[in-house]
Amino acid sequence: MAPSEHLAIDIGGTFVDSITFDRATGAINVEKASTTPADPTIGVVNALEKVGADLESTSAFVHGTTLAVNALLEREGARTGIITNEGFRDIYEIARTNLPRESMYDIRYDKPETLVPRRRRYGVGGRIDAKGEEIEPLDEDAVRQAARELVEEWGVEAIAVCFLHSYQNPAHEQRAGQIITDEFGEISLSLSSDITGEYREYERTSTAVLDAYIKPIFDNYVEQLDGTLRDRGFGGSFFITRSGGGALTADNATTAPVHTILSGPAGGLIGASYVGDVIDRGDLIAVDFGGTSMDACVIEDGAPAVEYESALEDMPMMIPVFDIRTIGAGGGSIAWLDGDLLKVGPQSAGADPGPICYGQGGTDPTVTDAALALGYLKPEDFLGGEMGLDADGALEGLENDLARPLDLSVREVSTGIFEVTLANTVGAIREITVEKGLDPRDFTMVAYGGAGPMFVPLVAHEMGVEEVLVPQAPSVFSAWGMLMADVVYDEAQTFISVLDEVDYADFEQQFVNLEGDLSEQLTSEGFDGGQQRLERYVEMRYLGQEHTVSVPADGLSDLDELGERFEKSHESRYGHTMEDPPQVVHLRVRAIGEAEKPSLEASDDVASGEPQPADHREAYCFTEDAMVDFAVYDRADLAPGHEVPGPAIVREPTTTIVFHSDQTAAVDDYEHLLISGGDGR
Repeated sequence: MAPSEHLAIDIGGTFVDSITFDRATGAINVEKASTTPADPTIGVVNALEKVGADLESTSAFVHGTTLAVNALLEREGARTGIITNEGFRDIYEIARTNLPRESMYDIRYDKPETLVPRRRRYGVGGRIDAKGEEIEPLDEDAVRQAARELVEEWGVEAIAVCFLHSYQNPAHEQRAGQIITDEFGEISLSLSSDITGEYREYERTSTAVLDAYIKPIFDNYVEQLDGTLRDRGFGGSFFITRSGGGALTADNATTAPVHTILSGPAGGLIGASYVGDVIDRGDLIAVDFGGTSMDACVIEDGAPAVEYESALEDMPMMIPVFDIRTIGAGGGSIAWLDGDLLKVGPQSAGADPGPICYGQGGTDPTVTDAALALGYLKPEDFLGGEMGLDADGALEGLENDLARPLDLSVREVSTGIFEVTLANTVGAIREITVEKGLDPRDFTMVAYGGAGPMFVPLVAHEMGVEEVLVPQAPSVFSAWGMLMADVVYDEAQTFISVLDEVDYADFEQQFVNLEGDLSEQLTSEGFDGGQQRLERYVEMRYLGQEHTVSVPADGLSDLDELGERFEKSHESRYGHTMEDPPQVVHLRVRAIGEAEKPSLEASDDVASGEPQPADHREAYCFTEDAMVDFAVYDRADLAPGHEVPGPAIVREPTTTIVFHSDQTAAVDDYEHLLISGGDGR
């Protein structure tokens, strides 16, 4: 019998989430294990064992990891060098003149230190022009000398190569890469032309550097994990989720690991889109509230917002990524005092030592400790009773570190922790909604992550959002979403021309070339023509503008129709059109290999009578601004048709759902909870 089990694992800051799906029986199992920062593979193996995964029967393993983004944020990547054109070694440091938004008026602003100091940046002779024609041959001896000095004198582990206009003609980059490989085969190498086919040299260089910086670490991790899985009998396909949706084979992910920088949050967005489609909710705000961070993204008409020019800590990336806003707000976020001002995060207690109440040596009060003090968590119920909480330690820490210095009670300081976290979260969500012309009240919020179901109903209450969707197994929802991932590849080609001057035959041929390469890639991975879907997009702007809008280009009859689609997209995005001529900037193709995935089936259970609370306890209601009686329900006891009035707590083994006195939860046909009510405070 062919292997029938699918497995997904998502590594977070505090827990490793694991989920198995058996295609033969439809059975799904979920578990959580502690993250092991010193060696992430250990946490993965623990999660595999805990969920009872049968690797010999597993046909596909999908993995989401924060390894790459953590290496960048913590500046723990590989020692990296740059080889570029002579005279252009400082492009990477000069960057752009615009300042980060939060520092726009800060006269004391100082640029952060670059990943690659000037001494490890080399320029070599050779030049290709903007039309892709060689005007000066590559100085191959200079490439050898630069690589030799980088390796032998500066001890680099990775080299990024970015030459001018390689998006039009990659010949010089490819030759330089071959020279470096011949001389120093052990060096990790990132060529900008292998990652992006778009112009803008600084952004191309930054993208190649980011890729090079994480590549050795990522390669070692994937190789180690793959070996561990194979030793345990796994013989299936190994995939890693992409920052811009879908998944890559592990081999292709190691070729350009920059595509996995936001690998972890992507799974939840894939899952949210799928659930939204099934229950006819196309417009969603997905909110993943985990142990160390909060990730939010808008989903419009069933598709998460994607950016093709993004940045991580002001370091540009020219790759497709979901437009996610991330802040340091999670269950493990540390509450601290800046003078008499209460702040929360971005520092996190993480998995080791964790919040005080975990009893693992943590000494800093966190959001989880505040939740315990407010009555939302019961010490003996945490993680289904597998992990007891130290309530006395949490209360003592809140008292000594925060309440006493502020002359407040533990309850008051705990509500303050929630209020500060709430303000930070609302601010992040406003950036991707209100500041882009979207009214969050027109959307349904999706609450997932370990702390999401406890916190997101309060966020919705604050923002006037009428409905919150809490899916099944919300604490491992990102891992569940990974089971829904198709294999996806993107290619882009710069094609700058005023629309009226575009040669349609050339325009069409460029798309055909991109589609041919991507289709061949999918075919090599076992996706036949019936499993392949190719989508065309054109990045356009009005002549003289800087930024572009993405215009769907499937089924075009002529360029006039493309112009009409552009004007409609521009008006939808900016509220107006212009008289200036439209300009084509980039052509894009997204190739999708449609993988087999579990279906979401309506439940056969039907509610009989009113649901009965399993318990009652006193907890803080933000609507009433007081400690009140909360009815406590077990989610397993709720069936389609049940309604639960607030204030109430719904507990399940790996998370706790909290909603307040002016909110009501209803169970839909798929056993999701739909929490409604609350019109802002």
